Amino acid sequence: MAHNKFETVSAVIKERRSTKAASMNGNKISQENMDALLELANWAPTHGRTQPWHFIIYTGQSLIDFGTEHAELHKTHTPAETYNPETYAKLQQAMGQASHMVIAVMKRGENPKIPLLEEIAACAAAVQNILIGATAMGIASFWSSGGFTHHKALHQHLQLAEHDMVMGLLYLGYTDEPAREGKRATPITDRIVWNK
Repeated sequence: MAHNKFETVSAVIKERRSTKAASMNGNKISQENMDALLELANWAPTHGRTQPWHFIIYTGQSLIDFGTEHAELHKTHTPAETYNPETYAKLQQAMGQASHMVIAVMKRGENPKIPLLEEIAACAAAVQNILIGATAMGIASFWSSGGFTHHKALHQHLQLAEHDMVMGLLYLGYTDEPAREGKRATPITDRIVWNK
């Protein structure tokens, strides 16, 4: 039984691919499935059960509106000499045909004994749970750090506290494109040192 579980988990992890929102087809993810994915996030490992992950979710008109808001942040906070209207348009249309976009946020807890790095790692694990769960459901996903994702302007726009951190924008939806072959730059054996 345990062996079968490993094979299932291994297959899903290895099937995960990044699919940009422009390659999604506009079909909507059910509320039930979104709730299930977010529940998986809540089971990520977390030191002291701080559960530092928070998710701001956009769908429908709010998703379109966020595209414009993101583009406006770029326009407002980019020096005139480097501002590019094409970048504005790309940010405005970055939502593509996604069903949902989730802003994953690490909200820093009040326990100073928990290192910031561990809160960041816990939030990243929560995001990975969503991505793996989405793959298992046949939902396409893309973890983006583009545009103003890590800019203080978005941080302020979202009214985050000083030590909170945007971990990325997660685009979720469906695609008609066939799954691409998976690739790794190097085998895992190149990144292991055994001590026996």
